[in-house]
Amino acid sequence: MSTPQDRVAAECPSCSPAESTVHEVLKDGGGHRTVRCTECSHVHKVQVESETEIERDVVVSQDDESFATTVDAPPTETIATGDEFIVDSEAAIMLVRVTGIEIGPEQRTEEARVEDIDTIWTRAVDNVTVKVTVNPKEGTGDREATRSFDLKLPGDHEFVVGDVAAFGDEEFEIKAIQVREDAPEYRHGKLDHEGDMVYAKDVKRLYGTDQTTSAWSAW
Repeated sequence: MSTPQDRVAAECPSCSPAESTVHEVLKDGGGHRTVRCTECSHVHKVQVESETEIERDVVVSQDDESFATTVDAPPTETIATGDEFIVDSEAAIMLVRVTGIEIGPEQRTEEARVEDIDTIWTRAVDNVTVKVTVNPKEGTGDREATRSFDLKLPGDHEFVVGDVAAFGDEEFEIKAIQVREDAPEYRHGKLDHEGDMVYAKDVKRLYGTDQTTSAWSAW
């Protein structure tokens, strides 16, 4: 069984050539590592970077909790808010998004070189909690009445305005999606045109119309 020390972040030529995924290290030596992608099981070699890396503090928030860990990176590498990278900590290996960069006491910036950074503030985005507000169907209940609940989903789950989403006993038509401020570029902060798509990790709140048959009653 692999330990966190046996895993690295690397691009997978089979399923993720542009972004890093978690890989298991099968063999290490000769300036190269033989690794296996945990997403698609593709085995390939990656070069071991020779540049000296330095350690920087990272704070990871997930829902209402947070924990501190560290990350090693080349000192001349530039990190910006919105960037995503894998954190390998004792708690877990997770994908996080940069939400803030601290370069000094009460000094924040949008972008900086690793050597100039004190703390990197991040949010976990591989598994997220999505807040949902659902209104009753017209004619089936008080139009002012609503219900709210949370969904725990993979960060890459897609929500599309106009689609009907079903999760357990919940079924609703997606009417609008409020986008998080730290999300990549979308047209604007709230999307409500049919066909608009937002990943779960980018959702601040979903708004929908109930599609169940018994959720709204006189009781």
